[in-house]
Amino acid sequence: MIEVRDLSKWFPTPDGVKVAVDNIHFTVQPGEVFGLLGPNGAGKTTTLRILCTVLKPSAGTATVAGFDVVTQASAVRRHVGFLSANTGVYDRMTAWEMVEYYGQLNEIPPEVLHPRLEELFTTLQMNDFRHVPGGKMSTGMKQKVSIARALVNDPPVLIFDEPTAGLDVLVQRAVLDNIKQLRGRGKTIVFSTHIMREVEKLCDRVAVMARGQIVACGTLDDLRQLYRQDDLEELFFTLVS
Repeated sequence: MIEVRDLSKWFPTPDGVKVAVDNIHFTVQPGEVFGLLGPNGAGKTTTLRILCTVLKPSAGTATVAGFDVVTQASAVRRHVGFLSANTGVYDRMTAWEMVEYYGQLNEIPPEVLHPRLEELFTTLQMNDFRHVPGGKMSTGMKQKVSIARALVNDPPVLIFDEPTAGLDVLVQRAVLDNIKQLRGRGKTIVFSTHIMREVEKLCDRVAVMARGQIVACGTLDDLRQLYRQDDLEELFFTLVS
């Protein structure tokens, strides 16, 4: 479903170039939750933005749902839902209007879109604030709107970039529960975080990034055995230090 080969991204600086992603490769299988771990500045967000076609790679290739992120960017966007900690909702649009707008951008016919909206608002428990404008929403409400936006076209691939950052414990749990439900529906999910307990709850396999490179990749059990470290947090610190 996702294949990354020799992917690199660098940015020009006054002193030359800054390498954000350095020759990485990994695959994500259909129906898998793939964790992308690493400290701030490791290259996680840059990698995910390339997969979402927001950035173009400097070298290497990446395909999502069989489509190349550079030469077939429009097709990639139709097959991917993206969610980050930056909710970016419109202050004057209601929850319903925002999700409906994204459905229209995806050219979903009205006879399909409106039942889809009803389903999403029920599943995500959003009916209580469906007519509340973004400027009056809590952080948790905004995050649910962002999840609904990412799901409105029912994409097979979902990319979550630290979706629980800055949320309180109750909202974090609600977001993670929604991701579990999506996994149960067979979605392919890339989940970026630095919170180890989220990784243990959700991820089938993980890749650990540091300084733009993938320093380890595998199931949690495989990594624990390979590095002889049962504590995931200690294992993480060992790999990224």
